[in-house]
Amino acid sequence: MRQLRVAFERSARRRRHFAVALSMTSVAIPEKLFFKIGEVCELAGVQAHVLRYWETEFPTLAPQKNRAGQRTYRRRDVEMALRIKELLYDEQYTIAGAKKKLANELRTGGPVRDSAAAAKAPVRSLKPPPSLAGRLSSAATQPAPETSAPQSSDDVNNDSKAELRRIASELKEILKLLDESDA
Repeated sequence: MRQLRVAFERSARRRRHFAVALSMTSVAIPEKLFFKIGEVCELAGVQAHVLRYWETEFPTLAPQKNRAGQRTYRRRDVEMALRIKELLYDEQYTIAGAKKKLANELRTGGPVRDSAAAAKAPVRSLKPPPSLAGRLSSAATQPAPETSAPQSSDDVNNDSKAELRRIASELKEILKLLDESDA
């Protein structure tokens, strides 16, 4: 009977923790320069030892320490802690999966971005650069070559491979032009 009561209490605690985790997804971060670990714990809804563990696992969460050795979190650290919590608790990622997801988001400029960096980031146009616009429009107006005789599968494979190589080289050229326009 005691085991049943203990199991029920644990599940009730988990339900309460899950409800708190769901309510913490949209947290208003106060306008401050620095936060102490206790304040970040309250904002994120986790305990201090969890934040310290996340610091060892996620290199992007790296608060500075003051002269007294206390951790001082900046706004970007608080945002990172909230994002890590969202990945681990809400989206049910493993630590390794959350690391990969964060690395991918930082590489591609996903949800986790510094507001100052977002303001400076160049906005890319969806229009092709002038050097390619002429070639793309002339290629679109040319009719597709018609084949009158059936081709063997080897010919089709070779033709499709050649076409894919041509497309890949054009895509590389587009990427190169985009990189040059960013610089």
